[in-house]
Amino acid sequence: MKGMRRPSVDEKPKNFKSSMLSLLHYLKPWHAAIIISLILSLGSTALTLIAPDKMADLTNSIAAGLTTGIDMEGIKQAIIAIFIIYIGGGLLSCIASYTMITVMQKLSWSLRDSISKKINRMPLKYFDRVSIGDIMSRITNDVDTLSSTLNSSITTLVQGVVQFVGVTIIMFATNAVMSLTAIGSSLIGFIFMFSVIKKSRKYFRQQQKNLGDMNGHVEEMYSGHDIVRVYGATAQAKAEFKRINGNLYESAWKSQFFGGLMMPFMGFIGNFGYVAVCVVGAALTMSGTISFGVIVSFIAYVRLFTNPLSQIAQAATQLMSAGAAGERVFGFLEEEELSDDSSCTAYPEKVTGEVTFDHVRFGYDEDKPVINNFSAKVLPGQKIAIVGHTGAGKTTMVNLLMRFYELWSGEIRIDGVPISEMKRSDVHALFGMVLQDTWLFEGTYRENIVYGKENVTDEQVRSACKAVGMDHFIMTLPNGYDTVLSDRSSLSAGQRQLLTIARAMVENAPMIILDEATSSVDTRTEALVQQAMYKLTEGRTSFVIAHRLSTIRDADLILVMEKGDVVESGTHEQLLKANGLYKELYYSQFEAK
Repeated sequence: MKGMRRPSVDEKPKNFKSSMLSLLHYLKPWHAAIIISLILSLGSTALTLIAPDKMADLTNSIAAGLTTGIDMEGIKQAIIAIFIIYIGGGLLSCIASYTMITVMQKLSWSLRDSISKKINRMPLKYFDRVSIGDIMSRITNDVDTLSSTLNSSITTLVQGVVQFVGVTIIMFATNAVMSLTAIGSSLIGFIFMFSVIKKSRKYFRQQQKNLGDMNGHVEEMYSGHDIVRVYGATAQAKAEFKRINGNLYESAWKSQFFGGLMMPFMGFIGNFGYVAVCVVGAALTMSGTISFGVIVSFIAYVRLFTNPLSQIAQAATQLMSAGAAGERVFGFLEEEELSDDSSCTAYPEKVTGEVTFDHVRFGYDEDKPVINNFSAKVLPGQKIAIVGHTGAGKTTMVNLLMRFYELWSGEIRIDGVPISEMKRSDVHALFGMVLQDTWLFEGTYRENIVYGKENVTDEQVRSACKAVGMDHFIMTLPNGYDTVLSDRSSLSAGQRQLLTIARAMVENAPMIILDEATSSVDTRTEALVQQAMYKLTEGRTSFVIAHRLSTIRDADLILVMEKGDVVESGTHEQLLKANGLYKELYYSQFEAK
């Protein structure tokens, strides 16, 4: 639907030349294998070039034998030699192809591995502006396009160039007039080929970008299919799909059309070369300048001369596609990463859970601050509730506490140590987290609950599930905790939330963040979850973001945020007596009911 998705963007556009240079650098571990493959291709091409000369000798021997007697032994040896040449060339070509295929598959594996690692080093602000579907398209479509086209184009291009140069030299060594005839008839093919390459490059680039847009749209529409149907936005979703599909069709059609012109046109040039060589050759033979065997060899040479032109044209078309894919892949790999925190060695001597926000200022956009001047001190073991209108900056404060984003100014300290001086992984390890958006993956219930945690016993898993009231349900499943949980599993939103709460309990981190953790459960389940939350937060510093203010009445400190600032703070009773924003928010919920 228009306006729902973020467009695919090339954040750091790369041109064809720079993407190919990046590719050459990336292929460095396999340079030796590629060189071997190219050498084998050269050997195969060289043998292919020798064969027509042997054919000419064979033809001349037969022609001479018509008057003096045919030398069957010599002809037999010539045929065997030609046979060995073609067999040897074919074997070398097969080995070269096998080597190149192996290298390109390793390249695909390495690129996907690099992208996977790169994603974990990317700041969250990148994902705020680029769709998940577009990133998926780079991992799948662009990497596949890059490796598959390079696999066929590099060998083809090298063989074509070598064969073209070799044939040209041999032709001139045989007869200059016939050589000029063959080259002259093919010159128009060169001009056409380079003009098509120049024209089609932008369409290959557009094709890969539009493919990323398509993947992004499909991923969003299918993941939110129920919402699209419920809100009657099917027509809008179809219209947006039609628009993106139309753009993809247009760019793909143009790129494939220009690419498809190469082969038939070069075929026509080849046939034209045959005719020219036959006409000129016949005239030279009648004048006694050349022998009949030269015509036979030149007919073969014309084929060998025009074939590499076709191969070069085909390889150039494929390289345009590879270059467009490479621009997106290497553009992503060269995106700005999170700053290196390997030098951040600070860590609290003893983690008690004291957290200090000191004049924190932050915004997602440079000119739009979300947090203006946030200050607060949280004592060890306290339950801190953060409330306020939507957009007040509650979730942003949690993101900053987890160091998902870097502060504009100010400081956040955990037990006196600024989190900017700690490794991000160390900061993350101090917190368990339950968000309003549940995330479960395809795996067993046990794997989902112990996610990211090692050496967790079955008793710990069951204890956590009992605390949130999910143990009985899971034990009724066919395989209990070993039952595979997938998208087809009929779990309610509340049950999914309970599983993520159990995951946080198993994590057993010194501090807890609960972001609307009870937003998806009914009133009865909420009471059960509240009991589990009490056990989860007992003895731990906890930060609770809640719109249901009835769930945070027992908080040690309630921070009321408005437009990025703390406008009120205190306990539930103190804030009600203050007759401020908190009281307005609290009683508005009962009035709504």
